Amino acid sequence: MKKIFATCSWIAWICLFQVSAQGPIQGPADIPIQAAGDGIGPLATYNVVWDSPSKDYNGSMPIGNGDIALNAWVEESGDLLFYIAKTDSWDDNGRLVKVGRVRISLNPKPKVPLVAFRQTLQLLDATMSVRYGEGNGAINLKLWVDANLPVIRVEVESWKPTEAVASIELWRTSRYQLPTIEVSDVMLDRSNKDGQHAPTLIEPDTILEKQPNRIGWYHHNNKSVGPELCAEIQGVAGFHRPDPLLHRTFGALVTADKPDRIDDKNLKSLSSKRHVFNIYVLTKHPAKPQEWLRAMDETIKDIGRKPLEARRRAHEQWWGQFWDRSWIHVTSGAGSGRGSGDVSGTLSGSTDDTFSVSRAYALQRFINAGAGRGRYPIKFNGSLFTVPYQERPGDADYRQWGPGYWWQNTRLPYISMCASGDFDLMQPLLRMYGQDLMPFFRYRTRLYLKHAGIYIPECIYFWGDVFSETYGWEPFEQRTDKLQTSGWHKWEWVSGPELVFMMLDRYEYSLEEAFLREMALPAAHEVLTFFDQHYPTDASGTMVMHPAQAVETWWDCTNPMPELAGLHAVTERLLALPERLTTAEQRAFWTRLRKKLPALPTREVDGKTMLAPAAKFADKKNVENPELYAVFPFRLIAVGRPNIEWGREALERRLDKGDFGWRQDDIFMAYLGLADAAKQNLVSRAKNVNKESRFPAFWGPNYDWVPDQDHGGVLLKTLQAMLLQTDGMKIYLCPAWPKDWNADFKLHAPFRTVIRGTVKQGKLEKLEVLPESRRGDVILFPEK
Repeated sequence: MKKIFATCSWIAWICLFQVSAQGPIQGPADIPIQAAGDGIGPLATYNVVWDSPSKDYNGSMPIGNGDIALNAWVEESGDLLFYIAKTDSWDDNGRLVKVGRVRISLNPKPKVPLVAFRQTLQLLDATMSVRYGEGNGAINLKLWVDANLPVIRVEVESWKPTEAVASIELWRTSRYQLPTIEVSDVMLDRSNKDGQHAPTLIEPDTILEKQPNRIGWYHHNNKSVGPELCAEIQGVAGFHRPDPLLHRTFGALVTADKPDRIDDKNLKSLSSKRHVFNIYVLTKHPAKPQEWLRAMDETIKDIGRKPLEARRRAHEQWWGQFWDRSWIHVTSGAGSGRGSGDVSGTLSGSTDDTFSVSRAYALQRFINAGAGRGRYPIKFNGSLFTVPYQERPGDADYRQWGPGYWWQNTRLPYISMCASGDFDLMQPLLRMYGQDLMPFFRYRTRLYLKHAGIYIPECIYFWGDVFSETYGWEPFEQRTDKLQTSGWHKWEWVSGPELVFMMLDRYEYSLEEAFLREMALPAAHEVLTFFDQHYPTDASGTMVMHPAQAVETWWDCTNPMPELAGLHAVTERLLALPERLTTAEQRAFWTRLRKKLPALPTREVDGKTMLAPAAKFADKKNVENPELYAVFPFRLIAVGRPNIEWGREALERRLDKGDFGWRQDDIFMAYLGLADAAKQNLVSRAKNVNKESRFPAFWGPNYDWVPDQDHGGVLLKTLQAMLLQTDGMKIYLCPAWPKDWNADFKLHAPFRTVIRGTVKQGKLEKLEVLPESRRGDVILFPEK
């Protein structure tokens, strides 16, 4: 590699920068960048365009505002349908369920088959537009979820007057028992014949009656199944907290500009050439139905104070700023890689590798933004965009693996967000794990293990308890071993170091001292205290991590790579923080802990040293590659770091391989500087779409569900790491970039830095760095 500018001192630079930034902190996304051309321009190339209606929900498009999300499609009849989902619509069984479904139909009905049909998902403004019919029979539809407000807009325009009807379509219409339940469902109990500790009963939604000039419905949790039972079985009933499910109420109200209520489920918009329906969506907890309705009335009143045109402009502004934060547009070295333009590239499903990768990158970021700004983290197994399962066609709430959060899966949609500048999308994850649940984690650790600090179980419900199936049904008081009975992650403690490492990334990119002081450093203290007090030392003063396991793969380990790499990486980064942001006591603790950590585990095969899953490992159960956690997520063995060959040898000899789902092979390859291998995996991943889904970025099911957010999360991070990697102050450009690919990109780097560049045939041709003082920290990897 070739260093093209002199590197300045990390500590000196950061101190200088922070001294000059005593006013309000300006995030990277807000720093203007002057550059020739417009990175947003090619975005329209990735618009999804269809020339025929869809047969059913498998032909739906995703739209959302970060909290409210839709699966929308137009049927062959011309009706517009959409499922509504919300990030906090947890039912009384702790399942994240859909809010409901709405149908928009016209009278008179359009002639079928629909002619001149064109449906477009416009990424720039997050709008689904539909046009069909010819002459004075032409119809135009526009569907969007307001980026700033809890409301869905449907706009209909026609050449001649029509009537439009919005209809409520629900499936939870009476109480019924789920025939089967998933791994993380509260009542799963494999010791029983039917697999359920008790029946899982689904309660019906309630249609609002006789609403003046509007229609609506809600779901009210009049019982709570899970929190109290889990607390009793798992011994944590002494930790006082409000019930997260009881009296949670969520639902929607539908209004129209020219309303004529037909009945409780159907609202007509009177004959006109233009119709506007507003669907307001709200969750309130705790709340009785009348309290929810009053809150909904206030919400509608508040939103109505601003004209629709102004709200639309604000919506477009939010999305414009989102897309301007960052981008990566890839083309082939021989040409544009775009085929014959935006329409042909999407209608014909172009198979050009660079187009597939670029579109996949843009669409996955769009999906993240559509479901990533709500109260709770993105669900890896489908996000908010699940549709009914073919074996449960009437159940729009089904998702494989159920409602729980697995940390190893949950983190993957988030690992690319710092480089994208999408800090707002990271908040739900960091808030839930790093703030809301911290007191409970502390309480449970003290109760179970009799020492301070926290461990974060791999598998938790959003209120913090371990899955019922994972913990087991034997009551806490009857156990000698208070930890979970399931061996899949009984001794897996890597969640804590990974969370802290992600928080340090978040701070390093933004330099938000309040975040460091109030969330990152307290979390680091708790996590490191756990390891310091949990594991003993040998005669030499070296920590011995046993019993332990290496993620879910190796169940009998000593000194496992994931946790050990995490502790090395976290303490290294903490000690590199400016002294004014830390205390002498903190630094002494980090230094003491670091000194007693064993070295990263390695092994020798055929005379070659390579990373190992643990110092001792046995009993293989899964297909992860924990030895490579030193490469990613912890970046100790990577481009620009010593002993990179240890990682390359481990990658070459890994037991399990793949380029789909949660497999991280693609990322390992990029961080080890293996451009051709990373490219091959990335292209395969970008083309691996669900065969039942029409939308080209609905991946899966793979190991998870459809759309598989782990699959898309790895894709985003891989492409970023091929172009840009960082280590402290160092910025590595093109460390794993293919010789035959071009790129125009804008990405973020630590210390409020924005990098804009153009690569042609593997070589960096243009480079702009903001602030300019960071240019000296850029290290360019030449063509090899």
